[in-house]
This record gives sequence, C-alpha cells and structure tokens, in this order.
Amino acid sequence: MTEIASREIEVAGRPVLAEIVPAYAPASAVAIHTDADHFLSDAARDAVAAGIPASTMRAYTKDWKAFDAWCVSQGRVSMPATSQTMTEYVTHLTTAISARTGKPLGPASIERALAAIRTWHNAADVNPPQTKGARKVLSGYREYLATTHNPAAQTRKAAPAGRDPLRSMLDKIDRSTLAGKRNAALLLLGYATAARVSELSALNIADVTATEDGLLVNIYRRKIKKYTEVAVTYGGGKADTCPVRTVLALIAAMAEKGRTSGPLFVRVDILGNIDTRQMMRKGVAIGDPEGRITAEAAAEVVTRIANTAGLEGRWTGHSLRRGFATEARKAGAQLEKISRHGGWADGSKAMLGYIEEGDKWRDNPVAHL
Repeated sequence: MTEIASREIEVAGRPVLAEIVPAYAPASAVAIHTDADHFLSDAARDAVAAGIPASTMRAYTKDWKAFDAWCVSQGRVSMPATSQTMTEYVTHLTTAISARTGKPLGPASIERALAAIRTWHNAADVNPPQTKGARKVLSGYREYLATTHNPAAQTRKAAPAGRDPLRSMLDKIDRSTLAGKRNAALLLLGYATAARVSELSALNIADVTATEDGLLVNIYRRKIKKYTEVAVTYGGGKADTCPVRTVLALIAAMAEKGRTSGPLFVRVDILGNIDTRQMMRKGVAIGDPEGRITAEAAAEVVTRIANTAGLEGRWTGHSLRRGFATEARKAGAQLEKISRHGGWADGSKAMLGYIEEGDKWRDNPVAHL
C-alpha cells in the first residue's frame, strides 16, 4: 500500500489538517530526461514513415534531396538548417527554373518543400528550423504573382468529372476487351464512391459485395485512416452508365480468365490477359505480383480517356472525386451525407471547396437580390 501522510497549513494563525498526501514523491515526479528518453529506434522510425502516404513520402524525399543539394552548392548545412538558410532557400525557389515545367515553382510547391524539410528534421529527432522569414518571402511571392496576373497564383485543380464529361469519357471505351471493362469500372466506381485513385487501386474483389439493391464496397479511406462501407445503387439510366452492372461485368470477365480473388483492378497486357510479370526499374523489382495496378496507373487511365474524349481542362484521378461532390450537391444531397459517403473528414476544407464551386450558380446570393 502507498504510505500517506497528513499535511497541516495555518489558517488565522492556527494549524489545521488540510489534506492527505503521499508520504513520498514518485520517481517520475522529477522530470530529468536521459539519452534513453530521446532515443528513437529504427523500428519506430519506420512505423512513423508508414503513417505518411507513399505519394507524399516520394514528394518529400524529392524535395529534401533538392534542398540538401542546394545547401551543398551554397556551403550551407542542411540539417539542422537555420532560419536564415530557409529564408534564402525560399527566395531561391521563387526564381529558380524547374526542369519539369520550365518555370519557377508555384506557392503550393514551395509550401510542400517547407513541409518536407520540417518532416525530415523531425524524423531525425532534430528541431526543425524557424520559417518566419521564409514565409514572409512566400507571402510576398504570392502577392507578386497575383498582382501581375501570373497563372501560377491560381491553385491548379483537377477538372470535375460530372455526369456529362463522364458520359463522354465512357463513350470512348471499348468494352469488348478486359482493359475496356476495367477502365469503365474504374471510372464509374471511382465516381460513385468518390474514391481516390490510391483507394481504388487498393480494392480487392472480396471488398465488393453484390446485393439486390446494388453493391457494398469496403474502402479503406487513407486520409481518415479507417474503412468505410459505401453503398452503390443501380444506375437509373442506360446499363453502360450503371456502376453496379459495369463492376459486375468486370468481375465476371476476370473470372473467365481464372481470376476470382485478389485485386479488383489489374494490369492487362496487349493480348488481353492479366499481366502478372515482374517489372524492374533501375534494377529494383516493382509492381504487384498479382497484377494490381498502381495509383499512378489508375490516374493515367482517367487522364488518357479524358484527352481521347477531347475534354478541356486538367484531368487527373482526383477528377472523379471532385465530380461526385459537385454533382451530389447540385442534386440536393446534404453536406453530411456527401462527407460520409466520400470518406471526407468532418469539416473538410477540400470538400467544402468543391461544394462552394457547385453552389456558386445553384445557390447564388445575387439571385436573391
């Protein structure tokens, strides 16, 4: 048992039993950190890295390597970086020409670079640098881009795949092939579930359950870190725009190829067979041995078909998710219903941004004046 002792205090000059306290202080009451308190094992570091989406980690790695190389060229230390180094680096990024675009980086890309540098410091148990000066430079850069009407001032957004654009894309797909059936199912299921391409590529056949009312799709929502069961109803129009019939047609076609389990969306070779070849990149084995497509490949399907359909704008895998949000709102769906169906976090700024775009005509305040 824990020993206890009474403690007296004086009230109006007279001793009074005030409270009962432990007779001794626990060892943890005195905070003296040792090296053990600051140690982080390799397993813990790997576990932290596993909590960062793979696409984000790739981008952060690229940003960190660029920062480290710039520091070497300038005779500066990349870790721990100083606030002055951060300010100089952001100033450099506002004028340096990107090899990929032939233009300086936009504000969003510079923000990501700052996040990458802070993440790398935190992962190494090093205090990240102060960025107050760097962010003032970035703020001035945003102002300059806006006042000079530079397109980089506008955030690049994926065009929303609403109903009409989606129909145009579906019209360009040859569904007599396995690849065509896969592409049509990817577009319609991505739209109907408001899924990210990373969530679509992760789906297995077992994640899709057919019911008399439609499909129940078990999707792991990466941003909110949990599974959601999404109900997909039969389409009221033609069969070729119905997500339920289209997904079931894909599953049946894969069964004819002997595939009844594993990934729902797979690579397909030029002969129309499921492609399970081991691929190599720079001597490193890549690709899923079961033939699962990557998130990048799923996004490329959306981009390629949109371009084939002659659609204007920037079409990416995110176009399906944006299209669902805007069309659902136009149809009168409640915000919380849209949010829960699409796996958005409560109060998601991204989702509210999509809704605002859909509402700027549907619920325009000028119309009420």
